[in-house]
Amino acid sequence: MAKNIIMIVTDTFRFDNLKERAQIPVRTPELDQFAKERATEISKYYMGSFPTIPHRTDLATGVTGWPHYGWQSIELSSSNHIAKLLGEKGYATQLICDCPHLFNAGFPSSFDAAYQHRGQEGDKPLLHLNDQVKEIVRDEKTRTTPTYRGHNLVNQHRWTNRYFKNESQTFSARTSKTTIQWLEENYTVNPFFLWVDLFDPHEPWDPPEYMVKRYDPSYNGPPMLHPNYGRSSDYSKPELRNLWAHYAAESELVDRHIGSILKKIDDLDLWQDSIVLVLSDHGISLGEHGRTGKSNIKQNDDRYWPIYPEIGHGILMLAGGDIPRGKELPLITQTIDILPSLCDLAGISVEPPQSFDGRSFASAVLNQSKNHREFAVSGCHILDCKSGIPRRATTPFLITDQWGYAPLGAYGENEIYHLSRDSLAENDLSQHNNNLIKELYHLFKEHLIQNHASEELISLWDKRRWQKPSGGKWATDYT
Repeated sequence: MAKNIIMIVTDTFRFDNLKERAQIPVRTPELDQFAKERATEISKYYMGSFPTIPHRTDLATGVTGWPHYGWQSIELSSSNHIAKLLGEKGYATQLICDCPHLFNAGFPSSFDAAYQHRGQEGDKPLLHLNDQVKEIVRDEKTRTTPTYRGHNLVNQHRWTNRYFKNESQTFSARTSKTTIQWLEENYTVNPFFLWVDLFDPHEPWDPPEYMVKRYDPSYNGPPMLHPNYGRSSDYSKPELRNLWAHYAAESELVDRHIGSILKKIDDLDLWQDSIVLVLSDHGISLGEHGRTGKSNIKQNDDRYWPIYPEIGHGILMLAGGDIPRGKELPLITQTIDILPSLCDLAGISVEPPQSFDGRSFASAVLNQSKNHREFAVSGCHILDCKSGIPRRATTPFLITDQWGYAPLGAYGENEIYHLSRDSLAENDLSQHNNNLIKELYHLFKEHLIQNHASEELISLWDKRRWQKPSGGKWATDYT
């Protein structure tokens, strides 16, 4: 009998949040315990296409998107859809989310049912214009686009959500509560596919301030709820610490509420008959590489922004069925590998209209093998290859077992990092490693060819060293 599939996605949750990997630890007891007692953690999982919707499209289709398209409806990207493929095999399919972008990008169309908690980020379900929008974060300390009636994104978000203060009002609490209700009302049906998508800890970061105080007890300034998507030097040291504290507290909330979902799976005795996946799409820079945010939209920062590990390195944990418990497996994997792997782990065979680019890692997980991919690439779509690579673009990053490589680094040159010693890519070793640069660039070009990149795109990166920054466009998350 086919197994249920429960997929829990969290947005902007960094790999080093878990297991006290960071220099300043985030409290994540629930996911740490899940990894220790229940799951196999794949510790070298890297996002493919950047950012939110391109990542979800890779996840839902098993097809690499970034060389071909950016942020667009999934229906324009591929004829594959995980809910449709599983529905054809008899699965009941449900999407529960508070990510504000999935409905706009057509993801619910193939589900039997879809439910969204509205109000995240720029989503405005119900205006209340008689009430004043408070200035909580000044424009110079946050991202200034998009605006609503002259108010920046974080201030309009807090206003939209009526300045909630209690944990029960946070989005991760509400989405987990809905998920628990769904599990209680549907757990006897077999098989089912449940996709739970928590936008937190995506900014704005508005956990209860008493949780933030535990990370930053001495701060007395205005709360730093949202990064500027630019230079971290725009913040004082106390402000930057408070920005991290808000992120850490929101991440702790996500850990807590994913834990409540996992506890309900345990209560309902679903582990043996289900495959449970917990993953993040990407992380965020919180001062690393002199930047805060995940893409460069500030006019005072003219650097390129490679997808360094604090952004590209995600969490990926699998449990249930015959998956070994309490293991850490250093498989290099990509988002496109997840759909074919879930099918194999659940014991079903699907017929995708478009062939998968992803490779199943199911047997590697079940047998605890360390062999899967030689390298991974995270990338963001360039909208117009003929116009060249625009200044401030988000640029690709390649990862091998030992090395990280940016074909177009922050200042327009190759960058390489020894990731096994330098996990956040802080010390560029490119100066005396020309042969290694050539080897890594060959792998990057191989990735483009394997994923059917156009001749224009391959040519664009062939000429990368000689091109001046252009006026071309890249696929930001608000196009």
